Amino acid sequence: MQQKLNLYNTLTRKKEAFEPLHAPFVGMYVCGPTVYGEPHLGHARSAVTYDVLYRYLKHLEYKVRFVRNITDVGHLENDADEGEDKIQKRAKLEHLEPMEVVQHYTNVYHQDMDKLNVLRPDIEPRASGHIIEQIEMIQEILQNGLAYEANGSVYFDVQAYNKDHNYGKLSGRVVEDLLANTRELEGQGEKRSSLDFALWKKASPTHIMRWPSPWGDGFPGWHLECSAMSRKYLGTTFDIHGGGLDLMFPHHECEIAQSQASNSHTDAARYWIHNNMITVNGQKMGKSLGNFINLSDLFSGNHELLEAKYSPMTIRFFILQAHYRSTLDFSNEALQAARKGYTKLMNGLRVLDKLQYPAEAAEPDAKLNEDLLKLTEDCFRGMNDDLNTARTIASLFNLLKKINSLYLGQLQIASLEKSTLETVQSTYRELVLDVLGLKEESTAHAEEMLDLVLNFYKEAKEAKAYDKVDAIRAELKKQGIVIKDLKTGIDWAYEE
Repeated sequence: MQQKLNLYNTLTRKKEAFEPLHAPFVGMYVCGPTVYGEPHLGHARSAVTYDVLYRYLKHLEYKVRFVRNITDVGHLENDADEGEDKIQKRAKLEHLEPMEVVQHYTNVYHQDMDKLNVLRPDIEPRASGHIIEQIEMIQEILQNGLAYEANGSVYFDVQAYNKDHNYGKLSGRVVEDLLANTRELEGQGEKRSSLDFALWKKASPTHIMRWPSPWGDGFPGWHLECSAMSRKYLGTTFDIHGGGLDLMFPHHECEIAQSQASNSHTDAARYWIHNNMITVNGQKMGKSLGNFINLSDLFSGNHELLEAKYSPMTIRFFILQAHYRSTLDFSNEALQAARKGYTKLMNGLRVLDKLQYPAEAAEPDAKLNEDLLKLTEDCFRGMNDDLNTARTIASLFNLLKKINSLYLGQLQIASLEKSTLETVQSTYRELVLDVLGLKEESTAHAEEMLDLVLNFYKEAKEAKAYDKVDAIRAELKKQGIVIKDLKTGIDWAYEE
């Protein structure tokens, strides 16, 4: 079975067959976090979405270079060109150096993504480590007449650019409409137009994060960082650029403009992919609305909107059960349903391991073999149809019904071709573990289980059931644990 991967390209507004520029190599860039606070459910959705794309591309035997950046400078409040740097603001509040804030929240982000079984990118560049590349790109845009300097800052000239290009080609925005609906903001008088955006900002005397440049001490514009870093590691044209739908405008629109206006003269990526947003009980998730949920809150259950704590794999399954381009509504009911769905898939893995092909096969049942092979093919149809993980999970549940019937003897394994059973097993395992990235979570705490065993040991000893006493000792010894009968009671220790 050979099916073609199709992806929805925001740039063309249609699904397209995925054709890498230099197959089997694939270059993929995804906008990573601005590390000034704890990761939240929105961060998780983006990370899991592109993790599945990364995993599936590798499953299709592409050689992927996955770049996901860390924004550690230049991202100002309200995503604007004025205001305080988000990281610098946090640093002042906590009386820390900005890079202490960056390191701490980068570590927290990595830890939470590891819990969600999100694979690390192949390259994870920081904006502050690529100032030279950003200055070089600004100089190209200036030389091409599509930017201008004003009082030590450099701005992109949107109207000059739009004479020969289309600012709005990604988002569908129209420059004239944007101008009509944009009021002049205080502090933007040095811009020629309210649509112009900063490539380099002059640092005020109190601004901590600053670097020397041909235009004076300052810092790069938020949009520029991704353009410079993606070009450095993936070239002037690469295959996939991903990110949240909230980044489409202005961030990604500006990235395309910068790439076209520089000496690259490209749209940067050929496929622009966007995951949709998280809502909370039907309302957009946001700090200002008081419905903001960090991942640590979800894992601990310590939040007023939560009725229980939810494991990382429950969260991952919850994200995967919706198509990445649809909104995903948080609710306790949805998470409880996700927990059941995840558990069902894990139980399927256990059943699958118990299916053994008999030494003597019966006459093959042609229809049963055909039905099972069709079900395995259907599992991949969802993935190939724009990463429709919701459909893939539904197909896996359909396949699981047959797997359970084989296990219970309602369908005869002996009636299968051996190759059919192997296809069923490999399809289920590969999709659940390798592509969807789900894994079994330990639900029992080892020490609590050990206490329970020691209670059984104590009861057996008091009842003088020495055969049980010896059996418990022997089984624990296999696990490297010895029981100690002390005057003060029963204890255990690791075998030395």
